[in-house]
Amino acid sequence: MRADQSQAEAEPQYRLKECNCLAIRQAARHVTQFYDQIFAPTGLRATQFAILNRLWLEGPMSINALANLLVMDRTTLGRNILPLQRDGLIEVAPSPGDRRRRELRLTEAGAERHRAGVKYWDEAQKRFNAVFGDARATALRDLLREVSTADFVGTT
Repeated sequence: MRADQSQAEAEPQYRLKECNCLAIRQAARHVTQFYDQIFAPTGLRATQFAILNRLWLEGPMSINALANLLVMDRTTLGRNILPLQRDGLIEVAPSPGDRRRRELRLTEAGAERHRAGVKYWDEAQKRFNAVFGDARATALRDLLREVSTADFVGTT
């Protein structure tokens, strides 16, 4: 504590070490860097693989729907899909049901890149689980899914 700082003023600053947001963001960046390193031979980043994977699992969908599934804002998702679109891995096309609505679709090249990425994803999962153990990794994913769906706005 600084000499000119009272205990009451110092307490909140000291407690910043306990910041949930900072701890989660640091962990997310660390894990993302690890996955990006593993995915490097595919030419994909972890976020790009996640986009391809969602489209592979769910099929064509709007940018807003994909952003909601990935818990990303639309602008960030837009920046992430540009290189995928440029490389011919996804396409943006009119929806068959409503030509005014545009949707993202996985191309054959995208499906092929996704298939190639699965083995790297599997390797990353195995390494992560080797460090934390299968049970702890499962519990962590479950807890983080709860965090991702929690309503913090209504809490006082």
